[in-house]
Amino acid sequence: MELKVFNIQGQETGRTIELPEEIFGIEPNNHAIYLAVKQYLAAQRQGTHKVKTRAEVKGSSKKLHKQKGTGGSRKGNIRNPIFKGGGTIFGPKPHKYDIKLNRKVKDLAKMSALTHKAQANAIFVIEDVNMEAPKTKTVLNALGAMKVADKKLMFITPEYNDNLYLSVRNVPSILGTLLSDMNTYDIMNSEALVLTESAAKMFAATEEEATA
Repeated sequence: MELKVFNIQGQETGRTIELPEEIFGIEPNNHAIYLAVKQYLAAQRQGTHKVKTRAEVKGSSKKLHKQKGTGGSRKGNIRNPIFKGGGTIFGPKPHKYDIKLNRKVKDLAKMSALTHKAQANAIFVIEDVNMEAPKTKTVLNALGAMKVADKKLMFITPEYNDNLYLSVRNVPSILGTLLSDMNTYDIMNSEALVLTESAAKMFAATEEEATA
């Protein structure tokens, strides 16, 4: 897959970069994407929900009345779940929602998500940005010239760039992330991906190492 490289002004540089078909041109596996997204969302849940059982609520432990001879139902103490203020039966307890997913499935899901973006022509490459100071307007002008400023974007860099990160973090529609932190959920949750030239080259380098 060949993509044009844009500069920080959003203009074509005349250079192109080849993204490996083994990553961006596979047969997408939508079920793998579903599993990866499900795992990501499940991991966001704290699982701290908790209710008190009859052993934990306040109240006397004395039996309300004798077992037989009252003409009424038998009862325990005031903490019985049938009474207001009593404990809760089978209520939620703290637990994790983590889902185990094999590495091969996670990799397949990520490549499938990238392939979907490639098929939609929603991947763009911009030359490495070396900003002397944070400037959100500079980044927005470049994205505007590339005609993607109105989209929900994922801006991917190979390593942390302080000035670039500060430039994009104030824009709600742009998610700045490292290449190593990229996940299936964020890819699918974005309308387009913007890779720096170095990040795009790392995909090619990774594929060359895999085939070596």
